[in-house]
Amino acid sequence: MKLYHHPLSGHAHRARLFLSLLGVPHEAVEVDLKAGAHKRPEFLALNPFGQVPVLDDDGTVVSDSNAILVYVARKLGRTDWLPSDPQGEAAVQRWLSVAAGELAYGPAAARLVTVFGAKFNPEEVIGRAHTLLGRLEAHLTGRDWLVGERPTIADVALYSYLARAPEGNVDLSGYPAVNAYLRRIETLPGFVPFVQTPAGLTAAA
Repeated sequence: MKLYHHPLSGHAHRARLFLSLLGVPHEAVEVDLKAGAHKRPEFLALNPFGQVPVLDDDGTVVSDSNAILVYVARKLGRTDWLPSDPQGEAAVQRWLSVAAGELAYGPAAARLVTVFGAKFNPEEVIGRAHTLLGRLEAHLTGRDWLVGERPTIADVALYSYLARAPEGNVDLSGYPAVNAYLRRIETLPGFVPFVQTPAGLTAAA
């Protein structure tokens, strides 16, 4: 497998993290976002949306980080990470929708402002982030994982942007259950950290 990624992309880290947790051998190919490599014809041939990550599994190309999580779990038969029963799979899919919705337009968007210079309204996206964090705090109080009794791809999908939310000026200190949850993920065998953005560094998205 070949994974096209960028080290500052939470979406790309999501895919890298899952491959590492499963111990899947893969080649990591860094895409230079600042130089606009993701908008060049050769990359657009892989993903017309011009976004990382992209997984190339011996000619089977999968773009979108959540789609990559589903693809890898299904290909390897990892029903521990993506349940095959209707209720379990629906519960996981619900959180994948949160990752693509409330997480993307809250904590991730707030971080895009400071790291990539995105033109979002900081007050608005930080407010959305705290709304999501409040809901997560309530959901995680008294439980270890988002779905069931063990980690799933739902947890992988939410981790990266939650962990780096402070880079977008989103304060996590008022959410003890969320912080404990992040620490649990970080103790999983095969965990790889999401690199912290160096101070003063921005790149073109």
